[in-house]
Amino acid sequence: MAITFGTSGWRAIIADEFTYANVRLVTQAIASVLHEERAGGPMIVGYDTRFLSEHFAAECAATFAGLGYEAYLTNRETPTPVISYCIQQKQARGGINFTASHNPPQYNGMKFSTADGAPAMPEITQQIEKRIAELQSGAFTAPSATSDAKPIEIDPRAEYLASLSSKVDFGKIASAKLKLAYDPLWGTGRGYLDDVLRQNGCEVKTVHDTRDVLFGGYSPEPSQRNLSEMRDLVLSDKLALGLATDGDADRFGFIDRDGTFVSANHVLAILFDYLCETRANWTGGVARSVATTHLLDRVAKRHGRAVYETPVGFKFIGELINADQIILGGEESAGLTIKGHFPEKDGIIACLLVTEMVAARGASLGEMIAEVFRKDGALYCERVGIKLTPAVKERLAERLAAESPTEIGGRRVTSVNRMDGVKYLFDDGSWLLLRMSGTEPVVRCYAETHSQQDLEVLLETGSKFVLS
Repeated sequence: MAITFGTSGWRAIIADEFTYANVRLVTQAIASVLHEERAGGPMIVGYDTRFLSEHFAAECAATFAGLGYEAYLTNRETPTPVISYCIQQKQARGGINFTASHNPPQYNGMKFSTADGAPAMPEITQQIEKRIAELQSGAFTAPSATSDAKPIEIDPRAEYLASLSSKVDFGKIASAKLKLAYDPLWGTGRGYLDDVLRQNGCEVKTVHDTRDVLFGGYSPEPSQRNLSEMRDLVLSDKLALGLATDGDADRFGFIDRDGTFVSANHVLAILFDYLCETRANWTGGVARSVATTHLLDRVAKRHGRAVYETPVGFKFIGELINADQIILGGEESAGLTIKGHFPEKDGIIACLLVTEMVAARGASLGEMIAEVFRKDGALYCERVGIKLTPAVKERLAERLAAESPTEIGGRRVTSVNRMDGVKYLFDDGSWLLLRMSGTEPVVRCYAETHSQQDLEVLLETGSKFVLS
């Protein structure tokens, strides 16, 4: 079976394809690709709270150590952004976090980050995939152990949290003495976000603050459906805000003080607005994926900032962070990072910055969204997945590759963006994006328009376009 890397590493079902043998295989492939540049050097290995993650990580770290690498293994479940921090601090060749992020509990994965702390770019993962296939076929001989060294245990938590003080205004947070809720969704954010908030004057009430390899029976994704318990806590205890991170703490979720789930797109827009106002000495623009709200474009125009559009996949935003071209980069899938931070999405710093914003402005997230709408106009964005039969998938692929229609559902198409999928932009400022999944018979349909009511219409238009 071919082992392939998606937008965020290799993921597979535990005990089916995700086995000790395949973990060793992928580790050997990564090591041999790195060896083509030079041998050895530091490597960081961490893991999340999934079933057997710590054991898979230990096997990986031991393999790297045996191959002559200075292998560092975290001593507890570790957020993906903390792995990025360790890579930079130790000037490592790269790092691997054993996590399937927000995927269902039967999955595990290997997120490989390169020496800059960013997710590996396609040209690197393609080399690794090729080397895996060569190892499987016998066309390449697996490297032999050259050392009896053991992995070195590390605990980066305190250093990582201390590093945030140069990026977050903890004084503003402390002075507000906010009462907050936090849901780590049984994941790696436990003992990170809640601890640093308590250290800075907040009262934090947590839910799902233990390890559960089944994540309560659902995917550890900070979605509206999964945050109902935290929502109840926010309302019953009259808290200022509810914060959530996903399984490996690289994504965020928020419940406003009135119990409203706030979309990632709107969070990105108001936070970018806040950073433009409070970090006036920061130069640079904003980056968003092709699937993310154009509300960022409107806020950027008001503040005189550039907009960079990227394909889906945080690695592309990471490149702009490395080049110091942006003050914020984000995706609609609830990932963001900021100037001076790592080229990797970080749910912990996202939650801290939003907490700072609430503390400084003394307003709810809903009130801030209403103010941005007043200044820049309202926009609502959402995505749905549409399952495809083989016949419909083939027909849709042909339609998307063909010359673009002049109108869809009565809306006039003014331009088409083929950066990643096919994005139809309409004359009323709305848009529709269709992206075929590379792993399942599904097309993802993204839409954005000026009202919640019209958003439902536009998503239905997209569905009809796909299935007709």
